[in-house]
Amino acid sequence: MHIITRRELNTFAVRYPDSKSALNDWYRIMKHNAFDNFTELRALFPAADKVGKLTVFNIGGNKYRLIAAIHYNRKRIYIRAVLTHQEYDKGKWKE
Repeated sequence: MHIITRRELNTFAVRYPDSKSALNDWYRIMKHNAFDNFTELRALFPAADKVGKLTVFNIGGNKYRLIAAIHYNRKRIYIRAVLTHQEYDKGKWKE
């Protein structure tokens, strides 16, 4: 899958250094797999959830959330936000 853009992950990892390893693991797994649908994605990420047209991943033992728009037909992932669990719960990312 082609991930747009890794810069979001790197910026977040600078602010929250303990997230770096988990974000790198997520990136590596997503980059080297070509999912055809959400069901295939859930095989590797069982805690991933669909929220409207977005997919929400639990990162770092549920400490962080990565929100992405996944276009399975084009094999592209657009990172919309990486948030702490507290930021995610506020719901501003839905706006």
